[in-house]
Amino acid sequence: MKIRLSLAILAALCAGTGAAEEPAAGPPVAIRAARMLDVKSGRYVDRPVVLVRGDRIEAVMTSVPPGSRVVDLGARTLLPGLTDAHTHILLQGDATQAEYNEQILQEYPAHRAARAIRAMKIALEHGFTSMRDLETEGAGYADVALRDAVNEGVVPGPRMHVVGPGLSTTGSYPILHFRPDWKFPTGVMVCDGADGCRKAVREQLSYGTDWVKVYANTGGLRLTGDGYIDSPPNWTKEEIEAVVSEAHAHGVKVAAHATSDTGTRLAVAAGVDSIEHGDSIRPEVAQEMARRGIFLSPTLTVSEYVAEPRAKEGRGIWSEMPKILEKSFNNCRKAGVKIAFGTDAGGFPWTEINQAREFEWEVRFGMSPIEAIRSATVVPAELLGQTGRIGTIEKGAFADIIAVPGDPLQDVTVLTKVDWVMKNGEVVRALPASP
Repeated sequence: MKIRLSLAILAALCAGTGAAEEPAAGPPVAIRAARMLDVKSGRYVDRPVVLVRGDRIEAVMTSVPPGSRVVDLGARTLLPGLTDAHTHILLQGDATQAEYNEQILQEYPAHRAARAIRAMKIALEHGFTSMRDLETEGAGYADVALRDAVNEGVVPGPRMHVVGPGLSTTGSYPILHFRPDWKFPTGVMVCDGADGCRKAVREQLSYGTDWVKVYANTGGLRLTGDGYIDSPPNWTKEEIEAVVSEAHAHGVKVAAHATSDTGTRLAVAAGVDSIEHGDSIRPEVAQEMARRGIFLSPTLTVSEYVAEPRAKEGRGIWSEMPKILEKSFNNCRKAGVKIAFGTDAGGFPWTEINQAREFEWEVRFGMSPIEAIRSATVVPAELLGQTGRIGTIEKGAFADIIAVPGDPLQDVTVLTKVDWVMKNGEVVRALPASP
């Protein structure tokens, strides 16, 4: 409770008078525009009127009902609010080991939290009304506190699903290999042995986390003879199965960072719910993921961003990563794996790259525009257990709606130009006032 309270207070100070308020009682809001994309059918609805009451969508209509307050968005296209299923609000770019070490070892926790508040605001204004934030990288349960601050209306931000610290085993994840008589913060929560892993999951859930994340593999990456990537595993079979079974016993899902063949196979066999990054997925592994209903969140944007600097600092395998990831991505598409839009924002600076660039990479790698849009709407809604509540504009869903100029089915780059955002029935980014 102490960390929640302290960070909520910090959030209030950083937010100033800009904190969101509860929706005021009053007439319903009628939002009209040139068209609305029905993401399920992939077709446009011409001249829609979306009726919003409180934080929910009441109806999609063809005319404005009497007594409504009208928001006219002109020639724009309406879409559901977007979901990024893999982010790190408490990171601000870690293309190199030095960047990572500086944030974990030198930044004050309050500084990291303040920058996370900025990151959430950036994401929300870019149209991402929901996010799954996949671990705090040494910041404990700060993500839990920030999620709660958003829910309380203390600060603006997406609807957050959080994991606290990721889980890994002794010696497998930074910060490592400083003087052995010195103790430093680490980027993960360490657990060993099946009993230790179950205890770690129970401890994390006691702090109010929504998901569990494991690092199925980390170091020791090497190229294989057939053009994939392999590494030693971080876990024994019994350890990772203990993590997954304990989480599932509590009704909580598990995400697995997996960038090698061995790591992915281990995580899939243990029954995780999503594979993160998935840099090396052979066709038969993709088929098993599809059979088990395991999602992929491929983080294409960050792979391109970090590849060159990591290769230059001596990790040469990173120069091969983007093309192997493309092959793995298409193995999953062909097998029918459900692909959830995820950017790894925080791995690249929030202030430099719009998360919506991921749509361009998805289409470049072979998705159609509507597939890409579904990957950020209905697919992550299913992954997060929020089907019918987010990722769609229909009766009963949260009133999370965005507008873009142009036609995203013809040009997905317009999704980087979101200029109107509603979350929970409140306008959080309005159109610029006419001169």
